Amino acid sequence: MHWLHTVAALREQVAAWRGSTVGLVPTMGSLHKGHLSLIRRCRQECDITVVSIFVNPLQFGPSEDLERYPRTLEADRALCEAAGVDAVFAPTAEEMGAEQSSAADRTWVIPPDSLLQTLCAPHRPGHFRGVATIVLQLFHLVQPQRAYFGQKDAQQLVILQRMVQDLQLPITIVPCPTVRDPDGLAFSSRNQYLSAAERQEALGLYRALRRGYDHWRSGDPSAAGILAAAQAELSRYPHLQLQYLELVHPQTLQPLQKVDDKGLLAIAAYVGQTRLIDNLLLAVTPAEETPPFATTHPRELSGTSAPPRRPLIAIDGPAGAGKSTVARAVAAQLQLLYLDTGAMYRAITWLALQRGIPLDDAEQLTQLAAQTQLSLKSGDSAVEPTRIWANGEEITQAIRSPEVTHWVSQVAAVPGVRQELVKRQRSIGRDGGAVLEGRDIGTYVFPDAELKVFLTASVEERAQRRHNQLRAQGQQVTLEELEVQIQQRDRRDSERSISPLRPAPDAILIDTDHLSQTEVQDKIVSLYRQLLARSGTPCFDQ
Repeated sequence: MHWLHTVAALREQVAAWRGSTVGLVPTMGSLHKGHLSLIRRCRQECDITVVSIFVNPLQFGPSEDLERYPRTLEADRALCEAAGVDAVFAPTAEEMGAEQSSAADRTWVIPPDSLLQTLCAPHRPGHFRGVATIVLQLFHLVQPQRAYFGQKDAQQLVILQRMVQDLQLPITIVPCPTVRDPDGLAFSSRNQYLSAAERQEALGLYRALRRGYDHWRSGDPSAAGILAAAQAELSRYPHLQLQYLELVHPQTLQPLQKVDDKGLLAIAAYVGQTRLIDNLLLAVTPAEETPPFATTHPRELSGTSAPPRRPLIAIDGPAGAGKSTVARAVAAQLQLLYLDTGAMYRAITWLALQRGIPLDDAEQLTQLAAQTQLSLKSGDSAVEPTRIWANGEEITQAIRSPEVTHWVSQVAAVPGVRQELVKRQRSIGRDGGAVLEGRDIGTYVFPDAELKVFLTASVEERAQRRHNQLRAQGQQVTLEELEVQIQQRDRRDSERSISPLRPAPDAILIDTDHLSQTEVQDKIVSLYRQLLARSGTPCFDQ
């Protein structure tokens, strides 16, 4: 890993990267799991991953915590090296020309007034011009094709997207979901300021947002009702000093009177001397009429009546992150319905290959998906987490072939295929009490799932897992071939125009690299039980 402190050293590296896809993760250091999720995403999608660590004086006001802001450069360096970062750019304020004393004499990037009327901007005058100015400077120096930012800083994200658009920069801003502790608190470098008691008080931010979200989901689209529900939850946290609680449009940042289509519920508050922010996206997925879909579930086999409706668990993640195995185990332990959506797309891909249907013929593929009768039930091993039949023929083994694995992302990206299969998936999950896994379950198929989990792992770890699976099935493929296939598939999945692979904004990220299946399963089961306890719903597992 290159450790760079000067612009000259950075420019030398940039010249060496020419021809590669470069991704930039701008940070102010004191790295945590939220930053590491950005780094992981960048590594999945880019040839070169650059992390900048710069506590930017230009974005701090006179009475803000510039001097107190945590600086942990050596620990950050170790984390970046362990995460596989290619280069860290950690300049001084002098190197960036960003000393507060010389701020009056420099060129600034001034965001549009329309984006500075709500949320943080009125409370932090000059903050976003300081952010935009330094980020533009970093873009100029690093010359990335992609730059990764967390959605927790929603206003910053919108302003930077607008800057890239207005200045016609050849850069894609990649929004990444907020990463949270299991209790809901969003990761922030400032969390380390909090005492144990203050941390418990800080949970009120996310819980207020969730109360507002749940109120909206109950059928009241009015801003007054949503904000009142959130305020009612905040009243349980008397030591929170609320700075703002606002409902705005996610792109324009203008206040909303009601949520017709989508809204951003955002909050900022002081916990002691520490200012924290958070937000949740409120978005609608239109209901669709759904054709019948056959599935088998232990409750149906036993002949017992179904229990009261319980929440959905949506598990997303890239290929090989362990979704199928973990989802099946979680469903079995909690006595929930298990649905492997990836098997459905594999089935259509296998049928298309068998019938010689061109995989670029969207019309024929859509017709195939509409006409195929699919039936699924849970399998009896980790090698076969789901058994699947197409038009009465079992194809469980066939759909796991390397050829199907290679082409399934292309078939899954066909809008008509996705529309047909999403209808069936929604039909299954409509009554709740199910574990659904795939690559867009939490972002597109069930954005209102009560528990969303995004499992991830390094390419090397996922290739090794796939290698073990194929060997168990008697197939021989080298690890190197599998790594290349996984990298290519990650890129296709993340860049496709329809439901690209990405964590939902409110998903809980779990890195499975150093966790056993049982440890991952236990984490998800614990999260689900916490959810049931909060809602007063009984748990049926033994």
